[in-house]
Amino acid sequence: MSIAIPKAIPNAIPKRRFKLSTRTRNLVLGLTFVSPWIIGFLAWTIYPLFSSLYYSFQNYDLLRPPVFIGLGNYVQFFTDKSHTPTVVYNTFYYVLLSAPLGVVSAFLLANLLNANIKGRSFFRALFFFPAIVPAMVTAYVWNFLLNVQYGAVNGALRGVGLSTIPFLTNPQLAKPSLVLIHMWAQGNAMLIFLATLQDVPRSLYEAAIVDGANTWHKFWYITIPMCTPVILFNMIMAFIGGFQNFILPWLLTGGGPNQATEFFTVYLYRNAFVYLRMGFASAMAWLLFITIVFFTVIMLKTSARWVYYGSEAY
Repeated sequence: MSIAIPKAIPNAIPKRRFKLSTRTRNLVLGLTFVSPWIIGFLAWTIYPLFSSLYYSFQNYDLLRPPVFIGLGNYVQFFTDKSHTPTVVYNTFYYVLLSAPLGVVSAFLLANLLNANIKGRSFFRALFFFPAIVPAMVTAYVWNFLLNVQYGAVNGALRGVGLSTIPFLTNPQLAKPSLVLIHMWAQGNAMLIFLATLQDVPRSLYEAAIVDGANTWHKFWYITIPMCTPVILFNMIMAFIGGFQNFILPWLLTGGGPNQATEFFTVYLYRNAFVYLRMGFASAMAWLLFITIVFFTVIMLKTSARWVYYGSEAY
């Protein structure tokens, strides 16, 4: 009796494992690490951005469902003769005055603090300090200093027999007072200018001295041209910050007196959170965005006429 010998079972075909390339693994690993930022960016920047664009075409007051009205909010802003002219005038008055003056004051301070003077580190810290003070603290400090009744400035004026000055309660003085406060808090721009001044080649100044240049010639023909790229940057940031200025006028004057400081952002905030006109406020926000982009493009387009880049010399 023969015994059947079972045939050998052929080897099973091994399964092919799906293997990611090194580049793909690195990409997945990198996206995993930055995913919290991506989620936050999508949730707190992109979504509100497009939501405001959507609501700018709606009649929406947070209490009832939005109703589509097309360009109604934009038309209402441009045809509102009771508020729009005042708001636009106040905003451009402040921006066109505060942005250049703020940059000039920061540049001059940086030049003074770049000189070899005694106590230079102390003065640098002193002039930079306003930049790190919270805006609310700044508002309360200046409200105390400029108050007509108990302010330190008016108290000093009364002490020497002079009349008091209504800095924040006079419609003609309210905006200039805010401009002065803006010029006081230029620590960030000053610090950037200070770093730029230290990168200006000393050889240029030495060559100018050999040619008989005085201090003014060195400042006008060397210091300013070599700093023009940073001047452009600080000017753009000053314009953007000027158009978005809100905390100081809201806390110091509340848009007054007599709407003298009713800036664009103050009027936007009032419509959004006081009158609950979210659709109209969203339209105003997009108009502000377009205005900032327009001025930024204009400054960049015209910068070729006066901005000097060291690499152009080679």
